[in-house]
Amino acid sequence: MLQLTVLGGGNMGRALIGGLLRHGMRPEQIAVGESEDAARAALSRELGITATPDNAAAIRKANLVVLAVKPYHAGTVLAPLATELQQRHPVVLSVAAGVRIEALRTWCGAGVPVIRAMPNRPALVGAGMTGLFAPPEVDASSRALAAQIMQSVGEVVWVATEDALDVVTALSGSGPAYFFLFAEAMAKAGADLGLPAQTALRLSIATLRGAGLLAQSGDGDLARLRAEVTSKGGTTEAALRILQAAGFNELIGRAVEAATRRSRELAEQAKK
Repeated sequence: MLQLTVLGGGNMGRALIGGLLRHGMRPEQIAVGESEDAARAALSRELGITATPDNAAAIRKANLVVLAVKPYHAGTVLAPLATELQQRHPVVLSVAAGVRIEALRTWCGAGVPVIRAMPNRPALVGAGMTGLFAPPEVDASSRALAAQIMQSVGEVVWVATEDALDVVTALSGSGPAYFFLFAEAMAKAGADLGLPAQTALRLSIATLRGAGLLAQSGDGDLARLRAEVTSKGGTTEAALRILQAAGFNELIGRAVEAATRRSRELAEQAKK
């Protein structure tokens, strides 16, 4: 039977716990290590989970440990647990952004299987997208277990290299902010053209949601979906012509490239 420990009871830790409970895991299968009194109380009150400030006690029976702390706390949380981790060799699944496998191995010690996950913020509402990477020595059962955990809050994809997680970070990790910015701009344009601001905002948010559902429910052919909305000589074509003339695709490409580059810079800084 799976015994899971989540180190960190913040937003992502709570999202994972909530998703797992919705998918049938029992509260007694989940332990939480959390240093803050208020967070422990909230976990107990809202999710029925018992949390402890003693991380070593929290992981004692675990066969999977989720590291869900801020990246700059990863070493201070994991390193004191090395003895416990090496005794039991649980899978360690890190959702700490930018913290590399090399560092995680150093803190966990030899023989502990380590997997990295890059989820995004929609995981908080069960609609997340997570990129996963495991080194070659991590076995199939450990990979399946990591995927099972992350699928409790949305979809998962595996990437072949750790560097690819920086692109995942730029695309889906940062991506919700790009869509929010676009929706903000649409709402403002509607208000500037005479709609009440709240009406324009409601139209923009509903359109964002509906377009996402359409894209997800189909075969993933975004070009076809776009063409189906774009009647020749119509309003959509007029709008898209403006975006394309302004270099929309190139601009998005540069933005994702900048986010990828920054993800790699932050990872290098974390090593120092």
